[in-house]
Amino acid sequence: MCPLQQEVEMEDVDDNDDDPLVDIDNCDKTNPLAVVEYIDDLYQFYKKAECTGCVPPNYMEQQYDINQRMRGILIDWLVEVHYKFELMEETLYLTINLIDRFLAVKQIARKKLQLVGVTAMLLACKYEEVSVPVIEDLVLISDKAYSRQEVLDMEKLMINTLQFNLSVPTPYVFMRRFLKAAQSNKKLELLSFFMIELCLVEYEMLRFPPSLLAAAAIFTAQCSLSGCKNWSKTSEWYTTYSEEQLM
Repeated sequence: MCPLQQEVEMEDVDDNDDDPLVDIDNCDKTNPLAVVEYIDDLYQFYKKAECTGCVPPNYMEQQYDINQRMRGILIDWLVEVHYKFELMEETLYLTINLIDRFLAVKQIARKKLQLVGVTAMLLACKYEEVSVPVIEDLVLISDKAYSRQEVLDMEKLMINTLQFNLSVPTPYVFMRRFLKAAQSNKKLELLSFFMIELCLVEYEMLRFPPSLLAAAAIFTAQCSLSGCKNWSKTSEWYTTYSEEQLM
């Protein structure tokens, strides 16, 4: 994080010496990878597009053989698989998004639920990772419950059901931006990601958009570490959520 960040003057934000609004991208202006010229437009697009990756919060009611508890067990196991393969964080969030979007439109027998999980992780790896786990490793970590061909058949079914749409904003996309706005340290970052991972497992959290979950996770982590409510003007500006909306 930049040691000195420039304050930006906004007409609709009151001046407050104790809580100035800062330009969080000022220190990255010379970094071409930060795409400072486009970053605000990108996140405006993510905010508009996040609804395309959301599912009905009651979609499990149409499933005849699985329930929300089984979904939680599957995701908890996938978190362990994700760490076992040392995959990127983005991959885990996309994996869970693919599972929910698929289950929202396809009825699945409980004996095939784990197959949906490993196949979603395979698809997410192909989208996010440089090095993708081989199918045989996924079969092995599933205790050989499925064959290689079953994984390939499920992959074909899932990608066609999702209409090849893997480009959706997940909570991770917003976490990175919002943590920067919160001027986070390592402790806040770790606790915030712990909070958001807890949300991934909980079926009830599907009723909230990814950006709101990300902002709420950071706000909760800040409150836990500081012992008081602390949502800065900068965080409110970049997340577009007020403290009242996060309570």
